[in-house]
Amino acid sequence: MTATQSHTSRTGDKLSGRVAFVTGGTRGIGAAICRSLAAQGADVAAGYSGNTERAEMFAQDFTGAYPGSHVSVHRGDIANPDDCRRTVGEVIEQHGRLDILVNNAGITADRTVLKMTDDDWRRVIDVNLSGAFSLSQAALRHMLERGSGRIVMISSVIGETGGIGQSNYAAAKAGLLGLTKTLAREAAMQVQRSGGSDGVGVTVNAVTPGYTATEMLDSVPEKVLDGLKAKIPVGRLGQPEEVARVVHFLAADASGYITGQVWGVNGGLDM
Repeated sequence: MTATQSHTSRTGDKLSGRVAFVTGGTRGIGAAICRSLAAQGADVAAGYSGNTERAEMFAQDFTGAYPGSHVSVHRGDIANPDDCRRTVGEVIEQHGRLDILVNNAGITADRTVLKMTDDDWRRVIDVNLSGAFSLSQAALRHMLERGSGRIVMISSVIGETGGIGQSNYAAAKAGLLGLTKTLAREAAMQVQRSGGSDGVGVTVNAVTPGYTATEMLDSVPEKVLDGLKAKIPVGRLGQPEEVARVVHFLAADASGYITGQVWGVNGGLDM
C-alpha cells in the first residue's frame, strides 16, 4: 500500500515542527509509522537498505499525500556502525534537527538452533540489536545537547515469548528491551544533571508488535496463518497502523512522563 492509498489527511499537530527518522521506513510497519508521524505534522526521514527505486517512489508518493511534510530517504547498512552514524548525521544536516528516532528496521533468518549457522546468528543480532544501539547512540548525543527527544524501539512479541526457529531474532528483540530500559535511565540522568527539562525531556520506550499484516507474512501459507490467528485472543492479525498509532503517541511532547516502558500491540497474544 502506498502513502496515497492510505490516510492522506493531516489529523493533528502533536508533532508539528518535529523531525523523525524511521529506519526501515519505506515499507510495512515502518511506512505506517512514517504516515502516522506525518499526519501529526512531523517531517520524516525514512531509512532503507537497498531498493533505491522503491525508496524514491515512496518519497514521491509520500510528498503527494502529505504536502506539508518534508520527507527524505537515507540508504545505509544498519549492521554497519559507521553507516548508522552517517545516516543520523545526514538527517540532522538535511532537516536541521532530529527529535524522534524509531528503530524499526529488522531482518529474520529462521532456523532451529541445531541448524543455525554463525552467519545467521551474527547478521540478525547485528541488524536488529547492534544497529539500534549505534543509531540510538548517535541520536542521543544530539538529543541530550538540546534536552529533548524521543527514541522508540520496535521490538516484537517474540522477544517476550520466544519462537521456534527464531533464537537469533528472539534474542535480538529481547535485547532491545534491556537496551530501552538502560538508555531511558541514562537519558533521564543526563537531563537531570544538565538542570532538568522543560517537560519534553528525552525518553526511550519500546513497542512489541504481535503478528502484523505486512508483506513479511505474504509467504506464509494460509493454513499456517489461520493457526496463528487461532492463538490470538482477538482472532485476527494486527494492522501496521495500530502499531504506528502507539509510536506517535509515545513520540508526542505530552508523553514526557513515559520512559523505559514496553508497549505490547499483539491482540492479547502475550498478557
